Parts: sequence; structure tokens; C-alpha cells
Amino acid sequence: MENTFKKKKTFKKFFLGERGESGFVGKFFIYLLLIGISFIFMYPILKMISKSFMGLEDLMDPTVIWIPTRFVFGNYQKASEVLNFWKSLGDSLKVGILPTLCAVISSSLIGYGFAHFEFPGKKIWMALLVGIFLLPTMLMSIPTYVIFQKFHMLGSLKAYIYPALTGFGLRQSVFILIFYQFFKVIPHELSESAEIDGASEVGIFVRIAIPMSVPAFIICILYSFVWYWNETVLATTYFQGNITTLQMALSSFEHMYSQLFPSGSIGIGSAAESFNQGVLFAGTMLTILPLLLLYAFTQKWFVESADRSGIAGE
Repeated sequence: MENTFKKKKTFKKFFLGERGESGFVGKFFIYLLLIGISFIFMYPILKMISKSFMGLEDLMDPTVIWIPTRFVFGNYQKASEVLNFWKSLGDSLKVGILPTLCAVISSSLIGYGFAHFEFPGKKIWMALLVGIFLLPTMLMSIPTYVIFQKFHMLGSLKAYIYPALTGFGLRQSVFILIFYQFFKVIPHELSESAEIDGASEVGIFVRIAIPMSVPAFIICILYSFVWYWNETVLATTYFQGNITTLQMALSSFEHMYSQLFPSGSIGIGSAAESFNQGVLFAGTMLTILPLLLLYAFTQKWFVESADRSGIAGE
């Protein structure tokens, strides 16, 4: 009788769990839910990868769904030529890295100032900061364009770098608020101890504030880089053709393809040269590949930093 009771208890513990621990049934449904959600997010990328290796014959064949009958690596070669990949990649890295560094440095300084100094109108400035974040980006684009034109900032990275240095970069108010929250929770005793030891405000910021706010720096750097990388409307308006990022090149992909391959317009020329989804998906993959690699190498720090900074993602 006692053995039967123990077996039932063990059986119940294994399948249903006990004391806050999930059993087999609970874990099964949790994993099933996670796999389902992951598939929803991964499906477009997996489908894009699959179709990027397909030729026109496979794309037109309804029986070919995932695995091509013949892998067409030429799609990536053509897409690279259309995108002018290496030049566009260099421009994208400049557009992503330089303004990001400026935005993160200035945001950390502004956030530190709001967190550790008292000055007249502080609450008003904080309210304005939140208000700027709520304003649509396109609403400010026209007056910003006029100002940039007046100061001869159009057609170069100045249109991104100067606003980032002054705290008005792309969605930069978010980063200022993140740094403000991080610096605000730093114990004042640490700052006071450093002051007694003769440290200046700059020394306190460098030796105490920055090391304790590494998660904020990581999350702001990654978000800023991705936002600058993906921006096309403002980049097209401000750079005026002098700088062409991968995203900008992708937006005019079909037009550039028809110029490089005159017989490649839709419905014209041979099947090998005809513009098709395979080439377009290959170009899209080349465009997002740097971001995928960035996330692959930084996902551990990204997830930990996002958790500590309270960012849910976008």
C-alpha cells in the first residue's frame, strides 16, 4: 500500500510538478508555446533564406516550397552588384557607428546631469524631454531640414552627427531617460566618498557612474545602431545621394537591377536574367545580414542589458 502511494506521488510529481516546480505537462505546454512563438518570428527569415537560393523555375513551381531543386548562388552575386554591396556597407557602418557613438556619449552626459545636479527648471526640461520623445519624427523633419540647409549640413554625416552630439539624435530622448534612471539609483555615498578623496565630477562620472551603468551603454549602443542603420526616409532627405546605405540601395533595388541588367525587367529577356523574387530576397538578406551577425555575437549582453534597463523591445 505504501509503495503504491509513493508511486502515485512520484507519478504526480513527474507529470504535474509540486511546490512551484512545473511537471512534464506544464513544461510540455511551455515549450510548445515558445516553439510556436519562435516559429512565427523565424518563419519570414527562413522563407527568405529559402527563396533567395531559388531560380525562376523553382519560384514558379508550386511544388517547390522550402528546398530548391537547384541552389542558385548567382542571386547573391547579382544582388551584391545591384546594391554595390561593399560601398553601401561602408556607408551603412559610418552612418550606424559614428552617430551612435556621439548619441551615446552625449546621452550619458545629459542623463548624468539630470540625475545628479539640481538646477532651475529641471522638471520643465524633463517634461520637454518626454514631449520630444512623443512627437512623431516626420513632424520635425521639415523644420530640421530647413535648419540643416541654412547651416550647410545637408549631403554629409553632419546632419546626423551634430544633432546626436547635442542630444537631438534619432530617438535620443529614450537613451537620455535610460541613463537618467541608471545614474539616479547610484548611491550618493559613493559620489561623496569620491569627492572626499579629491575626485572631480568628471572623475566620478568616469570611475563610478560609467562602470555601474555598462548595461545602459550596451542597450543604447545596440538600439541606436539599429535605428540609424534602418532609417531610410531621413537618410534619403539629408544625404541627398552623397551617401547610400544598404537600406537606401534596397529601396531602389528593382530600378537599379533594370539599369544593370537591361534585359532583366519583369517579363523581358531570358529567365536567367529576369528580375525575380529570388534576387530580391538575396538583396534583402545581404541588407539584414550585418544586423543578424551583430545580434548573434551580442545576444547574451543584449538580453541581460535589456532586462536590467527595463526595455521590452521594439
